[in-house]
Amino acid sequence: MSDLSALEPACSLAEALALFDAAPAVRAEELSGRWRGRELRTGHPMDGLLEASGWYGKQFDDVDHVHPLLFHDGSGGVFPAEPRKMPLGIAPKLPQPVIDRGRAVVGVIKPALRTAKHRARLRDVEHRGVVTAAMVYDHLPIIDVFRRADADTLLGVMDLRGQPPYVFILARD
Repeated sequence: MSDLSALEPACSLAEALALFDAAPAVRAEELSGRWRGRELRTGHPMDGLLEASGWYGKQFDDVDHVHPLLFHDGSGGVFPAEPRKMPLGIAPKLPQPVIDRGRAVVGVIKPALRTAKHRARLRDVEHRGVVTAAMVYDHLPIIDVFRRADADTLLGVMDLRGQPPYVFILARD
């Protein structure tokens, strides 16, 4: 979807949601594999946080076995993180200097964040009037909903209770 490149690296939330709404649905079964993530900055309070923390993306082993958060480990590797240990509730309130130091911190606390367990699953759900693939976290009030930008790119919207939509992009590894 060529319109996506016109919105990067930043756009308004209204522009991002208009592109999301215009994009075709994707089925949960189509998402297998590892996906590299990047942010689409829309003025969301979490803008810059995932990137600064060393976020890598997501891994969909099958519809019932998903690693929702992959991070760089500081040594060139990637590891799945336990979502319940991520400060999503306070993240939007963190000052920019703390966010900027996030990547170094993840490398140091990697043993505490690492998990071998899958912490989410994929389902086809209705969101904004369209049935499409969504990733449902096992223990958090978060649903990431996906639409197809092109054959190897997804546009995602994180639906976190009490927050505006957070928009991100996933590219197939």
